[in-house]
Amino acid sequence: MSGTYAPKPKLLDLFCGAGGAGMGYHWAGFDVTGVDIKPQKHYPFAFVCEDALTYLQAHGRDFDAVHASPPCQRYSIATPHARREQHPDLLGPTRDALQANDRPWVIENVPGAPMRADFRCCGCWLGLELRRERLFETSWHAFELRPPCKHEYPVVSVVGHGTPSWVRKQLGYNPTIHQYRAAMGIDWMNRNELSEAIPPAYTAYVGRHLMRALDVAA
Repeated sequence: MSGTYAPKPKLLDLFCGAGGAGMGYHWAGFDVTGVDIKPQKHYPFAFVCEDALTYLQAHGRDFDAVHASPPCQRYSIATPHARREQHPDLLGPTRDALQANDRPWVIENVPGAPMRADFRCCGCWLGLELRRERLFETSWHAFELRPPCKHEYPVVSVVGHGTPSWVRKQLGYNPTIHQYRAAMGIDWMNRNELSEAIPPAYTAYVGRHLMRALDVAA
């Protein structure tokens, strides 16, 4: 007698980029579909090239959960203050659209973004030799206390689309693409894609909590 097949819960990965977040949710057990307004030839799962919030409004309820990573340049410390207003503020509209969709959701962004930090992730907490702190706000108001980010020795920071002089000075060397990929836990992206990516270890961690939230809601 064959066992009963339980389909994986479906997750919509908005503003997906080349799939760092999507891979983590895949590791956590989700069937992932990505949406981005730009073509993403390296995205490793089903992909739709469309405006993320337009797609969410039309198809969001076809999924069990939604992750969204709206552009972070408006809040990033890597963006000069004088230029921040030039970048769109999509965090609030994204949150509003997710709440209207009525499915469990996660929003990711950078420290300094106007959001509730239910989870904070950095490489030093998740086994990566990487300095890259990210915040995650959740529809179920998850709560987790962690000590401050702490690195015992210089580690890679993936910022911008080159290697800033302060990164080279901090490390004492100029990282190669292979070292950047190893630090992020990503082996399929180019340097520009890595600069925008979420390490899969982060969303694998958050995704396991999302799975439990879905079980509670079921």
